[in-house]
Amino acid sequence: MRVIVVGLGVQGNKRQAVAGKDVVATVDPVHPQAQFKSIEEVPLESYDAALLCIPDEPKMAILEYLLSNKKHLLVEKPLFANRQEDLVRLQKLAQQNRVTCYTAYNHRFEPHFIRMKELIDSGRLGKIYSIRMYYGNGTARLVRDSAWRDQGAGVLPDLGSHLLDTLNFWLSKPIEGFKIFSANRFENRAFDQVSFGANADPIVQLEVSLLSWRNHFYADIYAEKGTAHIQSLCKWGPSTFTFRDRKLPSGRPDEESVTLVQLDSTWELEYEHFKKICLEGSGNIENDIWINRTLGNLSSSLNTSL
Repeated sequence: MRVIVVGLGVQGNKRQAVAGKDVVATVDPVHPQAQFKSIEEVPLESYDAALLCIPDEPKMAILEYLLSNKKHLLVEKPLFANRQEDLVRLQKLAQQNRVTCYTAYNHRFEPHFIRMKELIDSGRLGKIYSIRMYYGNGTARLVRDSAWRDQGAGVLPDLGSHLLDTLNFWLSKPIEGFKIFSANRFENRAFDQVSFGANADPIVQLEVSLLSWRNHFYADIYAEKGTAHIQSLCKWGPSTFTFRDRKLPSGRPDEESVTLVQLDSTWELEYEHFKKICLEGSGNIENDIWINRTLGNLSSSLNTSL
């Protein structure tokens, strides 16, 4: 498959390295090593797909241009729109032209995220009562110094979109009724630590932060027949998955634990997945529609003025 990389920032460089020889051109309005400054300059007959690593503002126009010209797309998360109908229009356009529009959420390819999905689907946990997740990094200063990142709802759409996608991946259903529990601007103009959740089935408690000086992720699932836990991601390793099998009426549970110390393979796995679904013409815009609606509702409840 012949691909172009649009946007040569941190993510674009990663995508270019992973795609390797598949890359036939690069696009960036300011990067000196880019071969083209705009997507319209690239001959349409020269590529089959585009990897979009660009800010939110120009995304919709570029997506519509590429889908209208029957190009497969991988676009960095999050895929937001001011109007839900804009995403629905993109979904219909992709379906009509039989091309893939895929929003990248590479954490789905974390080995322990896959293990958690398989455990839930197996039924060994029984009814899930609650899910709690935390995702934090130490990028507050980098975000504050960015020309475009430190604005609006801040960390909520940035890292919150990952946690919402993970929920949908594990449960295979959207959760509704999310509310903000707390939102703070400790160091940044935009929100740099937010806690939110839903009193749903299951109960969900999520927290995202730019103020975790040691990057960290954890997930705790409490259920009828046991509990399951993830500590850290492979890129920050070691990463541990633990399943505890409940003993009735009360007692110390049997425990299964797996710890991985390995490089982050999610980017390569996701790119292979993308190439596979391009053959099928499938995508995940339905997931984006739910995430967009959920984060839009949450953001509107925040005071985002400075």
